[in-house]
Amino acid sequence: MGVGKSVLIVDDAAFMRMMIKDILVKNGYEVAGEAENGVAAVQMYRELKPDAVTMDITMPEMDGITAVREIKKLDPQARIIMCSAMGQEPMVVEAIQAGARDFVVKPFQKERVLQAPKKTLG
Repeated sequence: MGVGKSVLIVDDAAFMRMMIKDILVKNGYEVAGEAENGVAAVQMYRELKPDAVTMDITMPEMDGITAVREIKKLDPQARIIMCSAMGQEPMVVEAIQAGARDFVVKPFQKERVLQAPKKTLG
């Protein structure tokens, strides 16, 4: 599973995007693109139509939860996986209510990063 599935990585920290990208690429996923905030994420989702999105919660310009809502307006079937830091549980709940399918907690465990898209993409 995972071969050829494209993922859009959204995080304001370049090193986080690199870490997620590294894990996904090594396991047969294609990285459709990378966005550093919610505004860019929504634009890129519209253009790239990836199979899944990994979405950070706390970002400048537009946070992850708002971005989830915007992407779900574009595509109700969008598969979005939230990436949250410890202690952001209330925001994770909000993100799930907004339409996210799953979440991964930072600091990432490689297995968990891989499990989320597998589960989400079925």
